[in-house]
Amino acid sequence: MPELPEVESLTHFLRERAVGRTILGVDVVGFQALKTFDPPATALGGLTITGVARHGKFLDLDCDGLHLVIHLARAGWLRWRDDLSGAKPVRPGKGPLAVRVRLTPDDEGQAPGFELTEAGTQKRLAVYVTRNPDEVPGIAALGPDPLDPSFTVAALKRIVGGNRTQIKGLLRDQKIIAGIGNAYSDEVLHAARMSPFKIAATLTDTQIADLHEAIVTTLGEAVERAHGLAAKDLKAEKKSGLRVHNRAGQPCDVCGDTIREVSFADSSLQYCPTCQTGGKPLADRRLSRLLK
Repeated sequence: MPELPEVESLTHFLRERAVGRTILGVDVVGFQALKTFDPPATALGGLTITGVARHGKFLDLDCDGLHLVIHLARAGWLRWRDDLSGAKPVRPGKGPLAVRVRLTPDDEGQAPGFELTEAGTQKRLAVYVTRNPDEVPGIAALGPDPLDPSFTVAALKRIVGGNRTQIKGLLRDQKIIAGIGNAYSDEVLHAARMSPFKIAATLTDTQIADLHEAIVTTLGEAVERAHGLAAKDLKAEKKSGLRVHNRAGQPCDVCGDTIREVSFADSSLQYCPTCQTGGKPLADRRLSRLLK
């Protein structure tokens, strides 16, 4: 799933390539992806992209005051095309393509644009055409952005104070902190040397400060690594930069212990016992009494 660093990089990527260009047309192939009907997607035709912003994991293209908002969900992606002039029409239900945005040709006759694709069968990719991005329910409910200067140690202390949620779940909750998903929550907790199942309200002031440092540093370094990369290269960069996520069975880069995994119905987490749980493996998945 694209998380804050990848979406931030896509934001910069589109600012460089799409801002200032006029939309020739928007082809909605996966009708389930379009979550709004007023204004219609056709209203974007003829408008100029004037800005690109990020809200948590949401991409927001400002098109002369009308907003094209995109959430790539678990299996979605954005693919930039330098020339879509020869692209063949795609029928609904055929392949991973969900939306194609065609931009007006440049001086060399090439008509660039981008495509939103989604692998698999769950089809959770979401596209909104709205006059105000705050009208998108997911954006309206977002918690603070961890890259914003207002996200301080004191702010994090207010978030975790009295919260009986396990820290892994708290980090992934977009209503509490925006932009962190399954992968980077594993990375943050490894950097903070903290069990994913520690209860948030039990964190000491020192642990809160360490967690804050891990959040800001982990996300900041990931954004820096992804900066300037083409959209097609971001997935590989994310994978290469992960220390524990999706690395079960491999040695920890910090201590050499074997990275372990806890599986759930539709996801899993990875962690290092030596670095995070005092050398003790987390036992027996969901049915166990998990380490605090």
